[in-house]
Amino acid sequence: MKRFGMITSALFAAFLSQSVAEAGTVTARIDISSQTMTVSENGFPIHRWKVSTARKGYVTPVGSYRAYFASRHHRSRKYDNAPMPFAIFFKGGYAVHATYDLKRLGRPASHGCIRLHPDNAAIFFRLAKQAGLANTRVIITR
Repeated sequence: MKRFGMITSALFAAFLSQSVAEAGTVTARIDISSQTMTVSENGFPIHRWKVSTARKGYVTPVGSYRAYFASRHHRSRKYDNAPMPFAIFFKGGYAVHATYDLKRLGRPASHGCIRLHPDNAAIFFRLAKQAGLANTRVIITR
């Protein structure tokens, strides 16, 4: 009976580790100098998109952050109720989110957030929700 308990425990541990592995990880690497975001899933790059980060007079924080809040139809409390669809928040009021100012993607234009094309923001939002926010990282470099 003791051996059965050990086998059951081993199978349960294997099941748990497989479930965690299936959840996966999502990493968004934003390069401010090239105004691009590379999205990786489980360490493999799957997307590379143009972004807009902070324009002159504003700051996009550099560092590594864990996503902590997702809001599909978010609006800014700080900037005149501006739309921030598909927002994934990673530090205070900073988020990766969609923009409708498409002509400015690829160059600094935001108040500090990471702006994406709406189609790309929807993809990133879905990936982050599927992996779980605790498994979603936002890494920003210069």
